[in-house]
Amino acid sequence: MSKIKRIGVLTSGGDAPGMNAAVRAVVRTALAYGIECIGIRRGWQGLINSDFVQLNRESVAHSLSRGGTILYTARSEDFLTEKGRAKAVSVCKLLGLEGIVAIGGDGTFRGALELSRLGIPVVGIPATIDNDIGCTNYTIGFDTACNTAIECIDRLRDTMQSHERCSVVEVMGRNAGFLALYVGIAVGATAVLVPEREMDFQRDVVERIRDARLAGNTHFMIVVAEGVGSAVDIGKRIEESIGISPRVTVLGHIQRGGSPTARDRETATRMGYYAVTALAEGRVNSIIATQEGGIVEIPIEEALQMEKHLQMDRYRIMEVMQFGGAVRG
Repeated sequence: MSKIKRIGVLTSGGDAPGMNAAVRAVVRTALAYGIECIGIRRGWQGLINSDFVQLNRESVAHSLSRGGTILYTARSEDFLTEKGRAKAVSVCKLLGLEGIVAIGGDGTFRGALELSRLGIPVVGIPATIDNDIGCTNYTIGFDTACNTAIECIDRLRDTMQSHERCSVVEVMGRNAGFLALYVGIAVGATAVLVPEREMDFQRDVVERIRDARLAGNTHFMIVVAEGVGSAVDIGKRIEESIGISPRVTVLGHIQRGGSPTARDRETATRMGYYAVTALAEGRVNSIIATQEGGIVEIPIEEALQMEKHLQMDRYRIMEVMQFGGAVRG
């Protein structure tokens, strides 16, 4: 049995489908180890404010399929200060927390690193629809967000085909193009614009629409990652350049909601299990990551220095699927 008696779990930053599945796994694994689990509500700010709830099997029942996070989430300016972090440590000591499982993205892990330097053991679980955490191949929420965007774009395509129009769709992803490119391939987009590839508007948009029209297409789907810029601006440039009036859709936060897919539920459950196992066995201050299909533990400092690059072979595949010929640029 573990020597640890009580741990905390929190979700921080942007919510992602599958966070509840991770919380559920943390709670139930902790109980299996004989560890009491305290839910910290509203992320690092909740830790500072002593905003907590005791968790048990019943309190996480039926949460596996729920989107959002039952622990709520918030961004904390206070935690960025030395005074705020000192208060968080005091709350940990007051509650008798011997470790924290922090579920979130890059900002969450930077907070976890600071807390670990003050003597509180932490383990992080990557959860963000952007899939932009360098140390892990996959982050909880990405698959659900992709499927949500695909469903919306498929519906848009129906009406675009009916009216022979061009649609410009902006998807989330912050400064990364993983979501946009994955979705673009899945919906057979005419063009996909990602921040990792410098945009040549003539080459990447105008010529793609023109080639698609010459190939007999009468509707066009342009997928834009939010890190590239405004889809509205892209739409205006299309109209100015080739005289067609696109319909612009910004999917926005709809991509964060909804019941998580099987992949997100299963991945979150595995990550939650391994996070508690690591704490119970004394392997702390790490991030639980997926690499080559397996679960690995990476020290937080090392994890935060790792970078993830967009797989540009997917971009080439997208071009070939669209044009069936030479790859551009």
